[in-house]
Amino acid sequence: MNRQLLCYAAAAIIVALLPYVGVYPIFAMKVMCYALFACAFNLLLGYTGLLSFGHAAFLGSAAYAAGHAIKIWGFPTELGLIFGTAVAAALGLVMGLLAIRRSGIYFAMITLALAQMVFFYFLQAPFTGGEDGLQRVPRGTLLGFIDLSNDLNLYYVVMGIFAIGYFIIWRTVHSPFGQVLQALRENEPRALSLGYDVDRFKLLAFVLSAAIAGLAGATKTLVFVSATLSDATWQMSGLVILMTLVGGLGTLTGPILGAFIVVLLENKVGDFGRFMANVTGNEWFLRLGESVTIVIGLIFIICVLAFRRGIVGELQAFVARRRVSSS
Repeated sequence: MNRQLLCYAAAAIIVALLPYVGVYPIFAMKVMCYALFACAFNLLLGYTGLLSFGHAAFLGSAAYAAGHAIKIWGFPTELGLIFGTAVAAALGLVMGLLAIRRSGIYFAMITLALAQMVFFYFLQAPFTGGEDGLQRVPRGTLLGFIDLSNDLNLYYVVMGIFAIGYFIIWRTVHSPFGQVLQALRENEPRALSLGYDVDRFKLLAFVLSAAIAGLAGATKTLVFVSATLSDATWQMSGLVILMTLVGGLGTLTGPILGAFIVVLLENKVGDFGRFMANVTGNEWFLRLGESVTIVIGLIFIICVLAFRRGIVGELQAFVARRRVSSS
């Protein structure tokens, strides 16, 4: 435990110093928002065994709710974030009550259908701005004195929000409640035979995952001062699955690594293509920037074939094998 705390402390110090070593704060904040979103999804799939194809609904609903509350209703920034998270949790409760009645692929399809209903509502609702999105959301101040229009101030606020969300997930996983969730994932009939209210535990996990995903969406609205339809599309639900599988399903740090890899590819593939075109003189590399989804797809195929447990999962398995062989 002490070693784990030291690792977390070292990681926090490194992340806190990133803006001072040339890392663009907006890029790092985007990674943290998506990492928190992926961790929330991993809590549901990796530790409960429930595959949701509609998690973007929670990201998008919180983004719109927080943005509207801050811009139109004049909510303070902290209350806007709380309101967005609460809206996502409420939506998670409604969707969960409908979805947990089924399991497996039927559960996944119900969440996808409900998320698409939410998407089309956002597309037509007047307060969302339709395809233009909700623009120019003021960042405001935190607690009345921290100016969030300063990227560096916002960076540390986002870092704190991510730390809170991650701690909630970590504490949940290592609690008796988390142990029951993992028992449901491994053998639901046996958990039912032991007297656990399976549906109630599933619903609680679903709502908690939705709330943390909503916190990520509300925070993302502050970072980009906007909320758009891309936050609620089915492609976003697929992207968070990709992040989780690439990083390592059922691991606490895997989704963070997966989110970093996906965001890095989205932002830097074009730059890498231009670099390779200049070095090799082959203009074909210039097309990489237009083929980000193809590159991400190839990375996903490689990870599925070579890293079945995800990158972090494979590293943990390798360390475990080394310990067994050395002992």
